[in-house]
Amino acid sequence: MRRSVAEFLGTFWLVFGGCGSALISAAFPELGIGFVGVAFAFGLTVLTMAYAIGHISGCHLNPAISVGLVVGKRFPAKDLPAYVVAQVLGAIAASGVLYIIVTGNPSFNAASSSFASNGFAEHSPGSYSLLACFVAEFVLTFFFLWVIMGSTDKRGVPAGFAPIAIGLCLTLIHLISIPVTNTSVNPARSTGPAIFAGYWWPLQQLWLFWIAPILGGAVGGAAYLFLFKEPDKSF
Repeated sequence: MRRSVAEFLGTFWLVFGGCGSALISAAFPELGIGFVGVAFAFGLTVLTMAYAIGHISGCHLNPAISVGLVVGKRFPAKDLPAYVVAQVLGAIAASGVLYIIVTGNPSFNAASSSFASNGFAEHSPGSYSLLACFVAEFVLTFFFLWVIMGSTDKRGVPAGFAPIAIGLCLTLIHLISIPVTNTSVNPARSTGPAIFAGYWWPLQQLWLFWIAPILGGAVGGAAYLFLFKEPDKSF
């Protein structure tokens, strides 16, 4: 229960901080944060929360990462459903709080806002095709999982430094893919904003942002285990 609560709060912070920067700060050009600022906001939320709850739950904050860690023998499969539920509920709760905040600005048009949702084809920020968006989400989640497994490997960086590598990796992922899909690599992050968007298309396209990241995470976990690591029998 304690670990699930930590995952709920951590995912809340990820979506509130990352999507909040896109909906609030990036909406004012005079602040000048743009894509770069949003990318760093997502990276910083993961970095800070990893230090806050990493010792409690592992700070997954992402169903695709939890699945990848199960496949990579770093996380027990029996705990996966509780983690995924907590992550999705945290993302929905954060999106709900953000909705209350942004609709307090009379210039915000909730009925026509995509609410920082992810999309492909005509709903991709750069009009990238379905295939391009699938490949981007798959590959980026694959390498995100590798960075997580590598930086938390007992043979890797000294204890306490892993959150820095993981946070910077998520920042880089956003710098690459915000123009492509608005960056998911996280089904929970995609689900929360899609529910509060003023259009139906974020929910209609949500399937891609569950399938591609989960497949990328699972393949990443399997590949890392096969190439670099013996199964961890500690759980």
